[in-house]
Order: sequence, then structure tokens, then C-alpha cells
Amino acid sequence: MFQTRRRVPFTPRQMFDLVADVEKYPQFLPLCEALTVKGREREGDTDIVVARMTVGYMAIHETFTSRVVLDAPKLLVLAAVVPGESGPFSQLDNRWSFTSAPGGCDVDFTINYALKSLALQMLVGGLFDRAFRRYAEAFEARAHAIYGAKA
Repeated sequence: MFQTRRRVPFTPRQMFDLVADVEKYPQFLPLCEALTVKGREREGDTDIVVARMTVGYMAIHETFTSRVVLDAPKLLVLAAVVPGESGPFSQLDNRWSFTSAPGGCDVDFTINYALKSLALQMLVGGLFDRAFRRYAEAFEARAHAIYGAKA
């Protein structure tokens, strides 16, 4: 499991919107080679997105499907691998939350994952760990690119 908190000079809603815009992930997210939205639905105040993401590094390419819950009123994004789908993960859960803070907002990111294969874990486990640790930084850099130096 990996978790981090970063203070960024943007509003909670700006950061929520960046994380919610899953179609743009291949443009800036480490290891993300492609992402296709397979479906969208609305449940009350939340949007549910089912997305298929391909991650890769050198000759290794893996694709998995996740269900992403976008709760705009609570400024919360929850994503989990879809059980029974093919892909490298036996477990993948992540959570983003955004709270107002002096000068911007605090971005809390947590990811917990397990790979299905011990061989894959030995081959790319450390790579995934490093990439996931850079996710929060990648979103912060994206915010600077989209919104400018400060909110």
C-alpha cells in the first residue's frame, strides 16, 4: 500500500476535475499507454466510469478494467479493478480526496494493489511501486500545465 498527502496551490474542485478526467491519463500519467471508457452511468450525485487502461514499460504491456466512482459533492474519487476481468491485478483500489487548505488544497492519494502472478510481481512490482509513488506528482504537474502557476 502507498499513501501520500500533497499540498497544491489549486482548489479542491480543480484537482477533483483533473483526476476525474480519466480520458486524459495517457497524456501525462506514468506507465499509462492507453485508456478507453467502456461505460458511464449516474447514481444519485455520483458518476460511475468503467475504463480499460493499458499500462506498459518496455516489452511489458498489461490491460485491466476498473470502476471509477466520481463523487463531486464529496470531492472523492474511488477506483477499483473490476473483479473477474482479465489483467495483472488481483486487487487494485485507490482513493483520491481533496480538502481546502491554506494556499490551495490537500490532495490525499492512497493505492493498494496486488498482482495476480508471482512472476509478474517479481518482474514489475518495483516498477509499479515507483510509478504509483509518482502519480500524485504527475497530477500536480498536470494542474500546473492546465491551470497555470497558481489557482
